[in-house]
Amino acid sequence: MQLDPTALPGVQILTPPRFGDARGWFSETWNAARMAEAGLDLAFVQDNHSFSAEKGTLRGLHFQRPPRAQDKLVRCTRGAIWDVAVDIRKGSPAYGHWVGVELSAENGRQLLVPKGFLHGFLTLTADCEVQYKCTDTYAPDCDGAVAWDSVGIDWGLNGAQPVLSAKDAAAPPLSAFDSPFTYEGAA
Repeated sequence: MQLDPTALPGVQILTPPRFGDARGWFSETWNAARMAEAGLDLAFVQDNHSFSAEKGTLRGLHFQRPPRAQDKLVRCTRGAIWDVAVDIRKGSPAYGHWVGVELSAENGRQLLVPKGFLHGFLTLTADCEVQYKCTDTYAPDCDGAVAWDSVGIDWGLNGAQPVLSAKDAAAPPLSAFDSPFTYEGAA
């Protein structure tokens, strides 16, 4: 597995190798023992799978607060997305900074989004499927969101409006957000 850091400490791009033949290919997308050896000792307990019919669907920016905070490992298994992580750890030198990565069924890349970061994605194709692993189960009382357009992210929309859920359309801006996460040094 190839692990590449991003501009945000702790946010990493994981690219598993694909082994192919005339039938297609095989890829090991997560191996707990190998990842622990590489410093990623994560116990995933829930897998999520989303489908977005329309190109331009934006899901995010989401987080789950302590004590049910989640690390996420995100991949796109059909189509392509612009996947984004935003640092929301109080006291972090990178607070409010974001990084975006194109994930697609074709490139096989995955984005690791640690606790203390917002996560969101924009579908770049129609009929898009995204799957992600989480280190805690969904807890509605810990669920939260920040407005997708309040962080300065270049979504590549060129003035178009994304398809949003009612929850995402009503999310507060980052400037009015009191983060439950605290920076504890370099990840």
